[in-house]
Amino acid sequence: MAISKLKSSTQTLQKSNAAPATRRRKPLPRSVYSKEEREEMFRRFSIQRPEPKGELEHVNPFTLVVAVALSAQATDAGVNKATRELFKIADTPEKMLALGEDGVIAHIRTIGLFRNKAKNVIALCRMLIDEFGSEVPRTREELVRLPGVGRKTANVVMSMAFGVPTMAVDTHVFRIANRIKLAPGNTPDDVEDILMRVIPEHYLYHAHHWLILHGRYTCKARRAECERCVIADICKYPGKSNDIPAPLVELPPQVIGI
Repeated sequence: MAISKLKSSTQTLQKSNAAPATRRRKPLPRSVYSKEEREEMFRRFSIQRPEPKGELEHVNPFTLVVAVALSAQATDAGVNKATRELFKIADTPEKMLALGEDGVIAHIRTIGLFRNKAKNVIALCRMLIDEFGSEVPRTREELVRLPGVGRKTANVVMSMAFGVPTMAVDTHVFRIANRIKLAPGNTPDDVEDILMRVIPEHYLYHAHHWLILHGRYTCKARRAECERCVIADICKYPGKSNDIPAPLVELPPQVIGI
């Protein structure tokens, strides 16, 4: 009997240990848009904003990674205001490290969670100097090792600094993807996975900026301004207030830093 129980327990443990390797990930939800609809959606965005830009001010990859890390739970305008003078005197890891936490805090105290962010910036500088020769790494795996840098920040840096087509899912992209059912997902990672599969490849490089700017200026959190939307006729948002697309014209160039 004892041997039988031992065999049974061993078999149960083996099955339990084997389960993660054989367990399949739950399928992600599907976009409700056809391939043709997605193509037309991003074609219109490309006409409206041929060269969309991120709205965080920076002068090099280092200041970009710092700015994006500081932007968590803060607005781009607020980060720009705080970093404008900071980046004039500290545009390299060595110069930023020389300021110390107190010096960084003196410039960013208007940003939420400024003490913890200053600590991360200093730790980030040390790691860049000690492990990367003061250069911002180019891979996601290396970038997310930096203090205060998550997947979204890494994707932004890879795209804006190094020209890699990525999908940075911030609050705007997450909201838009779920609201209009382009990429319905419960987590930013799920939304990213779906968007990377459904966005036409030739539009992927600019896609995250198009979606961010669409969410920031048209499909806003408080109220979707459907009357100003160039994809109003394609959009499948159940709560939309208009089915007639706005005129498809190129918008004035973005003005960054005001």
